Amino acid sequence: MTSDDSALKGEKIEQEKNKFEKNRQNKLSRIKESGVDPYGQRFADTISVAQARGRYKETDPPQRARCAGRIVLLRDIGKLIFITLRDSSGSIQIGLSKKLIAGRWQLAKLLELADIIGVDGQLGKTKTGEITIWCDSVVLLSKSLKQPPEKFHGLANPDLRYRQRYVDLWANPEVMARFQKRSDIIAHIRKFLRQQGFMEVETPMMQPSAGGAAARPFTTHHNSLDMDLFLRIAPELFLKRLLVGGMEKVFEINRNFRNEGLSRQHNPEFTMLELYQAYADYNVMMDLTEDLIGLLVQQYCSGDKVEFNGDEIDFTRPWRRATYSELLTEYAGCDINDTTAVRKKAKKLELPQADMDDVVVVNRVFEATVENNLVNPTFVTDYPAALCPLTKQKKDNPQYAERFELFIGRMEIANAYTELNDPAVQEENFHIQLRGQQESMAKMDDDFINALKYAMPPAGGLGIGIDRLIMVLTGAASIRDVILFPLLRPC
Repeated sequence: MTSDDSALKGEKIEQEKNKFEKNRQNKLSRIKESGVDPYGQRFADTISVAQARGRYKETDPPQRARCAGRIVLLRDIGKLIFITLRDSSGSIQIGLSKKLIAGRWQLAKLLELADIIGVDGQLGKTKTGEITIWCDSVVLLSKSLKQPPEKFHGLANPDLRYRQRYVDLWANPEVMARFQKRSDIIAHIRKFLRQQGFMEVETPMMQPSAGGAAARPFTTHHNSLDMDLFLRIAPELFLKRLLVGGMEKVFEINRNFRNEGLSRQHNPEFTMLELYQAYADYNVMMDLTEDLIGLLVQQYCSGDKVEFNGDEIDFTRPWRRATYSELLTEYAGCDINDTTAVRKKAKKLELPQADMDDVVVVNRVFEATVENNLVNPTFVTDYPAALCPLTKQKKDNPQYAERFELFIGRMEIANAYTELNDPAVQEENFHIQLRGQQESMAKMDDDFINALKYAMPPAGGLGIGIDRLIMVLTGAASIRDVILFPLLRPC
């Protein structure tokens, strides 16, 4: 197709769209002229479509149903109109008969796809066995003036779906189901943690210092105080202050903001679960993570084996636990302590390494060779201590930190530490800046150091990326499919 043909096709589509919307405006005028409010009033005492379908029993006395929803299919066959009505729980057929709704038949003839209506009537079945509400009352609750997706087969264009989620949700029932599952999963996580004795808290989203993670922050300015603030990249340092204050088990499920790129696994605004438990360590966090996610898989997946992005993930417990150095040897073929071999591998992989500390090069090689191989749930333990300024070192080998990351489906899902609570060591770590790191976790927070000097109990801390976890549990290919309103590039 030439550019001229494409332009002509686009012009014809726009003309059809304008014609369609003009026709809808004409019907809107006719509805108003008939004395009907096209944007309705309260429609009380309804039940969901799912409840209506469940209410029908062939052996029962006739049952009634009162429902409201959107018209997603409409067949006008003269003195009968069949409508498929959809709400957040599903779809049901509506039968409109001129005989039953004589006083509202003129309105029924003006109804169109995507209009929102309220109906009341007796439940029955058609000759084809379709459960149907045979209405003796129909009310227009909101008139749609925009053209619905073509032939009502759903909104297919991914970019348009993300930009017009308000259409995507009712046009594609599987999208509605996914976000309902997301809500259920988060509620289940909260219930699990409350049962474990954790208290939910809220910490600031605007912070004077961007700390607790290695990331580039968004910067804003408070006019009254004339001071720069940062949208938080992590709630960690504030949650640890609560440990100092005596809250021994705390968690927060909320937004973090990182001024970074967009991808199938990254959105600059994302949801994290972060929790801290006094008198615990990263082994306790490992067990808790496996218990929690294992429970979610059991509840929301059809078995221990889950399809995700072309992989079959086996959640059969216990999950693999392997050290960072073991996995580097397994997949990169070089010893973590052999810096010559590591740098040689980095060169072979064409990874930048000039003016970089050895440990940064090691981590670049690890990311390039190991992470994409971790399909089944794998706890990667004992990271190089130099990469973990907020983490306790292992007593028997201070070269490594008591940290793990959980990988599932080739993605990092969780990150956890045995938390560093020595104020002198923490202050020293904040001063260390590794050459070659794009972003550093070594950000000085004087008040946090001051808090540690009041004594923070030994503790384990855990962060789980909620969006990525829900991707795995729902089989979503992109993080945009599990975030209602993802950030998108300008049109």
